[in-house]
Amino acid sequence: MRKTIWSTLAVIVIFMIWYLTADRNTPFTGNARVKAVATQIVPQVTGTVTEVLVENGQIVEAGDVLVRIDRRPYEIAKAKAEADLEAATQDVGASSAEVSAAQAKLARAQSDLDTMRIQSERVFALEKKGLVPISQADNARGQLAESVANFENAQADLEKAKQRLGQEGTDNPKIQRALADLSNAELDLEWTELKAPATGVVSNLLIAPGTYARSGQDLLTFLDATDLWIEAYFTENNLGNAQVGSPVEVVLDMHPGRVVPGVIESFSSAVSISGGDQPGELASPPSTKGFLREPERFPVRIILPGYEAGNAEDDLRFQLNGQADVIMYLGDGGLLNMVGRAYIRLVSIMTYAY
Repeated sequence: MRKTIWSTLAVIVIFMIWYLTADRNTPFTGNARVKAVATQIVPQVTGTVTEVLVENGQIVEAGDVLVRIDRRPYEIAKAKAEADLEAATQDVGASSAEVSAAQAKLARAQSDLDTMRIQSERVFALEKKGLVPISQADNARGQLAESVANFENAQADLEKAKQRLGQEGTDNPKIQRALADLSNAELDLEWTELKAPATGVVSNLLIAPGTYARSGQDLLTFLDATDLWIEAYFTENNLGNAQVGSPVEVVLDMHPGRVVPGVIESFSSAVSISGGDQPGELASPPSTKGFLREPERFPVRIILPGYEAGNAEDDLRFQLNGQADVIMYLGDGGLLNMVGRAYIRLVSIMTYAY
């Protein structure tokens, strides 16, 4: 009896030593999921969907057209913007002609004023000598004043014409405004085609021709296949020896019986807990129940170097938030690693059943 007790205790001690050692060197978790960047494809213009060029779950390349929205209203808007630009150009051309006419008028007024000054000076000189009557001199003074007034009016008309014209060429405000309107119309027309932002998969496709798309509202979901990873949750004491680049092995529920190699890419430095502290409030530690506190788990990002992202011929298929099992190899222990590899392969076989 005593021998049985000691044998049992020895087995328990050996198991505890193995468990504690393995927990630090070959930690395992079944709390892991497939993650990817899920992007909501949002139209920038409003209109009726005329074409849906993809199917649910279809793999697409960056730049492929997914959906087309009715182009006709935006083609009309572009044509109007082009007409407005032509009108602005003609308007600026007319204003330029007005400036030219005002400049010619000013030149004539300047010439008339110069001539009148010469003639007036002659009359004034003869007046001083008493060779012309005073009435003729007064008439010369009136004509000179009229020439000065005509010159000043011509200057004012030229300034007004220049102000109406503004800057010349494409720097003219009217043309600038028309060009901006045309660019906006062309952009709206371009936005009637919703394109894939990267290589990926269309998911949860619930639209068809005739669906009314509203600007700024989600239309479909796109999964970026170029950025897939496994998010595995390990307890804090599992991560003592973990480092970026440490090898891992992954079992995906979608691929039972298969073990996929991977490496640690990064660690999350924080997690959210209920009852978190708010600025200006006292610290509120999370409550624990029972004798042992609940261990906190932190996400570890794992990548699969052998997986060819976005390759339709790759036999590895992924489902966003699909479940996975992960084991990490953090030490040099050959025996622990061997046991860990055997265990993860046993898990991969068991995924056939659950």
